[in-house]
Amino acid sequence: MDNKPYAPAPEENSSAAQSIPTWRKVLKTGFTVLLYLAVGIGVFWLAYQFSDAMDIVERCIAVVSATIIGVMVSMMLLSPIISWVATLLGHLLNQLFKMPLQDIVSAVFGLIVGLIIASLLNSVVGKLPVIGPYFTMLSLLVFAYMGLVLGYRKRSEFIALFNWRPVRARAGHTAPLPDVKLLDTSVIIDGRIADICRSGFLEGQLAVPVFVLNELRHIADLSDVLKRNRGRRGLDILNRMQKELPGGVMTIETDYPDMLEVDNKLLRLAQDMKATVITNDYNLGKVAQVQGVRILNVNELAGALRAVWLPGETVNVDIVQAGKEPNQGLAFLDDGTMIVVENGRSYIGQQVAAEVSSVLQTSAGRMIFAKLADKPF
Repeated sequence: MDNKPYAPAPEENSSAAQSIPTWRKVLKTGFTVLLYLAVGIGVFWLAYQFSDAMDIVERCIAVVSATIIGVMVSMMLLSPIISWVATLLGHLLNQLFKMPLQDIVSAVFGLIVGLIIASLLNSVVGKLPVIGPYFTMLSLLVFAYMGLVLGYRKRSEFIALFNWRPVRARAGHTAPLPDVKLLDTSVIIDGRIADICRSGFLEGQLAVPVFVLNELRHIADLSDVLKRNRGRRGLDILNRMQKELPGGVMTIETDYPDMLEVDNKLLRLAQDMKATVITNDYNLGKVAQVQGVRILNVNELAGALRAVWLPGETVNVDIVQAGKEPNQGLAFLDDGTMIVVENGRSYIGQQVAAEVSSVLQTSAGRMIFAKLADKPF
């Protein structure tokens, strides 16, 4: 986890695409050299052992010829195997590079525990005369595999066992992070979170998971103009928050490859880190409540911060358009609340003083009904 600027997706994708063939090429070359070297040494040793009856010259010729022929034959026969093994190793390394460090540590820890258990069993059962050697190899393979799989599958419990908390380096030392707030895609694109953070009302460390960042970059690359602009707006907001906020925005590299939905990954990460999710998504908030994840909804915050107007109070408004009913005029407050002004149609384009008659709260928002005030505000 670190603080870093958000580079455009094409550059990242191109570098990632170039790294995979490079690693496979290096692995293929190294594996080929080692395999041919082993074949050459083996053929040389066999030819040397079976040429004892020859004199020194014939023996040298036979050994060199056998070595060259053996290497050439192995090159023809083993090339498909070498390519397959190099491709497999390159794929495995590529997957390891994508895995977070804590996942790798958990898997390796499980592997070590499995090998220790197998060694303890082998110290007793391995001494049996017939099945001992076979049991040794079988137990090592079985317990190593079980430890590796269990260590990876139970990585969340393993991390919680050691009371892991994300840390960040500051001035040459590490310190525990404050309460972490995870941002989802909707709240980043909305943009109001940047103003809330600048005002100082939100405490804790803001963080964006890598899978949310990838989804944002994917939206910014879509062919649909509206969606592409929304994605780019989100990236611009993240960059601005990274530069303007004192703590910046932390990137969390943890991912969950076994999950497909970004929302499910976000809630799982919030559970693992005991973090709070900031969102605009109403449905995500309901699912989070079921799973016991704390949610901060910016829309609910905006509704709570709207000014309260009581019947009889007067407000200055600009009539902008006609209402549905005769002689009605419509105006809007700064927070978006619509005011229906009786007999206000003739004042379209003008500012008037309106006296609040009643307030109607609906699922879509709040609506204020008013009439022209006898006295100016």
